[in-house]
Amino acid sequence: MAASVLIADDHASFRALARRLLEAAGYEVVGEAPDGASALAAVAALRPAIVLLDIQLPDVDGFTVSRRLAAGDDPPVVVLISSRDRSAYRRRLADTPVRGFLAKSELSGPALAALLRR
Repeated sequence: MAASVLIADDHASFRALARRLLEAAGYEVVGEAPDGASALAAVAALRPAIVLLDIQLPDVDGFTVSRRLAAGDDPPVVVLISSRDRSAYRRRLADTPVRGFLAKSELSGPALAALLRR
């Protein structure tokens, strides 16, 4: 059975690209969200195993969303993404309850799988 994924990003074009990449790699994309509030609601409704979560969302940042998700019952695995490099967030990433970080330019099925194996 394929791992279920929710993609939370405010750019529809990136969500579409991420969906194609992940589905081609065997993931089941169960939903998309354009902002933090929608991501929280979608996680509650869809119960994905993995949330691919943009750091810079229009309403609330991905760090805040990840902490809210981690506080819930049976939280999903969260992987933060950004168009910025990891070095822009190094300190904040260390204090966040996420599995890891991928730059959007590095996103692929194998890269996500490598993070999930950690």
